[in-house]
Amino acid sequence: MSVIPEFELGLWNAWIFILPMIILSVIGSRMLGKRGSFEDLGLTKKGKIPLIIYSSIVFASYAYTIFLPLKLGTLWFYAGLLVYLLGLFVIILAVLSFITTPVDKPVTKGVYSVSRNPQYVGDLFINISISIACLSWIFLLVTIAAVIFEHHMVASEETACLKQYGDAYREYMNRTPRWIGIPNQRKKNSI
Repeated sequence: MSVIPEFELGLWNAWIFILPMIILSVIGSRMLGKRGSFEDLGLTKKGKIPLIIYSSIVFASYAYTIFLPLKLGTLWFYAGLLVYLLGLFVIILAVLSFITTPVDKPVTKGVYSVSRNPQYVGDLFINISISIACLSWIFLLVTIAAVIFEHHMVASEETACLKQYGDAYREYMNRTPRWIGIPNQRKKNSI
């Protein structure tokens, strides 16, 4: 990673990694629409602020990828590509679990059985992969900022899901960690 990152408009830039994310976001939005909006779930005004900030950061980072060249043919590119494919795989599995779960039940199967937020985990892998494949410390900083707001947003989403699904979601929260690989703090605290 250089101190001054490259910034050039090009065909072989990081936007190529973002294109599948945009497509999956559209599919995910349509599925969320069938489950109701966050207003229907009772997301509070305090909960909407991190969502707005997070969405702004994601939009800005997607726009930045248009000017962020991939380091094609380098070890960095191939390492980033592997991390990218892992993230994309996690997101696809999450979307499939989401689609196949009845609307009146919380999504708890597939990758949702190992993390309550696998789509965000997949997003993290993809953002890190772009940082690696482009050698961009700026994109890495943007990723860190997104994760900070994402954490606050997820807490609000989980509160809304508790209101929507009640005890079924509470049991799910007690047995499933919020993030893959991070032990479930709720389980420890409830003993």
